[in-house]
This record gives sequence, C-alpha cells and structure tokens, in this order.
Amino acid sequence: MSYAQAEKEIQLDQTIDHDPHAAIRDEVRKLCADFPGPYWRDLDREGAYPTDFVNALAAGGWLAALIPEEYGGSGLPLSAAAAILEEIQHAGCNGAACHAQMYIMGALLRHGSEAQKRLYLPQIAIGALRLQAFGVTEPTSGTDTTALSTTARREGDHYIVNGQKIWTSRAEHSDLMLLLARTTPRDQVAKRTDGLSVFLVDMRAVKGDSLTIRPIRTMMNHATTEVFFDNMRIPADALVGEEGRGFRYVLSGMNAERILIAAECIGDAKWFIEKSTNYANERVVFGRRIGQNQGIQFPIAKSYARMRAAELMVSRAAALFKAGRDCGAEANMAKLLAAEASWEAAEACVQTHGGFAFAEEYDVERKFRETRLYQVAPISTNLILSYLAEHVLGLPRSY
Repeated sequence: MSYAQAEKEIQLDQTIDHDPHAAIRDEVRKLCADFPGPYWRDLDREGAYPTDFVNALAAGGWLAALIPEEYGGSGLPLSAAAAILEEIQHAGCNGAACHAQMYIMGALLRHGSEAQKRLYLPQIAIGALRLQAFGVTEPTSGTDTTALSTTARREGDHYIVNGQKIWTSRAEHSDLMLLLARTTPRDQVAKRTDGLSVFLVDMRAVKGDSLTIRPIRTMMNHATTEVFFDNMRIPADALVGEEGRGFRYVLSGMNAERILIAAECIGDAKWFIEKSTNYANERVVFGRRIGQNQGIQFPIAKSYARMRAAELMVSRAAALFKAGRDCGAEANMAKLLAAEASWEAAEACVQTHGGFAFAEEYDVERKFRETRLYQVAPISTNLILSYLAEHVLGLPRSY
C-alpha cells in the first residue's frame, strides 16, 4: 500500500469513527441525568406535563437548535437536532413533550414572512414563547389531510376559523399553534391539495370561548388534546406564506419530522437494549446468569443489529436533508426501520425482564407504551409502505 493510499485509509477511519455531535450528546445526557426514572413515573401516574424538563431544555438552548443565529438560535443542522432527541430517549426521558417545536419550526423558517420571523423566533429561541402545537389531523379525515373540513374565511383584515382538530398534542402547553385550514372549498379547486392554508395562531390573543381545548387520556402520558374553533378570529397576518399553498408547506416539513422521530426511536432502542443487557448480565436463575441462554441473547442481539441498520438510514436521510436533496424515500424508510427496531428492542426487553418488566419501578412498561406509538404516528408504517411502493417501486397507487 502506498503512502497516499494509507493516508486515505486513515482519513476514512477517522470519518467513520468521528461523531460531529459528540459534545452535544454529552451535554444532553448531563441534563437528562437530572430527570431520572422517578421523575417520569410521578408524571406518568398523574398524567402531568414535564414542565421542569422542557424548561431545562429551553434554558439550555436545545429547543432552539434549528433556529438561525440571526434570530437567537444555534443554527445547527437537522442531524444535530436528531442527536439531541436521540439522547433524550436514550437517557430514558421523553422528548415527545416538546419535539414538535423542532420540526414545526421549518414551516415558519421556510415560508414565513420576515416580520413573523422577527416577531416570534427570538422569543421561541430563549424559551419565552412555546411553539409546540400542530393542528392538522381531524376526526373524520385522519391521515387524508386533503379531506380536512376546518375552514378559515377571510373577512377584511381577519380570518374566521371554524372546525375541529384531534391529536393536537401539547396544545395546553403551547403559546403558538401552527394550524392547517381550508381557505377555498374543495369543489372550487383543481386539485385536492389546493385551497389549504397555514396559519401561525397566537393562542394567547384568542378571545372568549372561540378556542376550546379538551385533553384526551391515552395509554401513555402524551399531553394530547382535541381542539375546537368556534368563529375564532385571527389577524390576516397570521397567514404563513401564500393562501392556498398550505398543503405544500406542511408536506415540505414532513421529511424533517420523520427523521427526528426516527432518531427518537433509535434512542429508545438503545435504552431498551442497554436495559436488557444489564439485566441479563445480573439476573441469576437456576444457578446461572440468564444472559448465558441463547433464548435471551438472540432477541437482544437481533434488535441491536436492526437498530444499527436503522441508525445508518437515519444518518443518510439527515445528510441528504442537509444537502438540500430529495430525501422523501430515505426519511420514510428511516422512520419505518427505526420504529420497528425500537419496538423489537422493547419486546426483547420485556421478555428479558419477565414479570419485572411490568413493575413500574423498572421503567420498562412506561417506555414500552411510549415507543409503541411510533408504529402509528406521526405516520403509520402501512402508509410508509404504500409510499415506497408507489413512489420508489412504481407500483399502482393503493389509496
């Protein structure tokens, strides 16, 4: 091997081994150490929101990672935001309490007016304002976003909003809501995707009973709600971008959302694998550690391999996103593979712990419930498969 070839090999090894976000991961882990299992168990028992945890993240600037420096943020790439969320989950915490603030930001950054950015982003960056509510899904439309029926009718210098949203997580704990509503009736547009608009609603300024938020109790502590709009008046300058192009704006942010959620799933999988491995090395049954049994070893090892494979897809999707290249297929595959890896690791963890997995103090049952969500939301695995079949493999549209 020549000197030049040896140099290339060394550089390749350094690139493979180098984690550009290692310092970020270390700091996030330190922060999460202040919020151990008992903190999350107490919240889970009461169905309470992790206000102290979210405030700590905001105070550390972690929720402002994607906000450009000129608006008071860190101006970090999506891969850094993914590292933050992954480490939160890896530490046994729950980033779902605030993760939307990272991917909702994209619509405002890419399509908002300069006045909107100057008004809101600096306040969001320092934690004075919370942008965590994303009003898209409706009871009758589900994933078929183009079928939503919430309307926003222009009247002078205001829009009048009527309708209902569901699964709008964190609405009770957010100052701002990114809202998708129909501004042109479906029978008056050429395409189903036309006539939808995005609004940045300042919920603090809404008057009277025009905005009603009702919590929904779920199997995990996710602070989700249904929201009702009854002649809610919002100023015309709440419109983000152009009227009627909202579906495209929301769609453009979905790749970032899926990459970030996939990173969370990787973090969950790592937590489950470490929890399983540690317990299997300590637990003694029939005079031997249960980790010696292949029936215990193999599921953990298999889930580890799947996690590492999914981790590579998350990394590739984030790299394509940063380069400004089309990453729709990679973002969807990252979400699919990471969600499946975290669920497989969760199953292995439960089987490894046996009856103790169901004991609250081990935190396994809580994390088990939390990670199950990602088979369904923010997009179900079946719809990802449909996307890949149609847009990557060229098969006929199935829906």
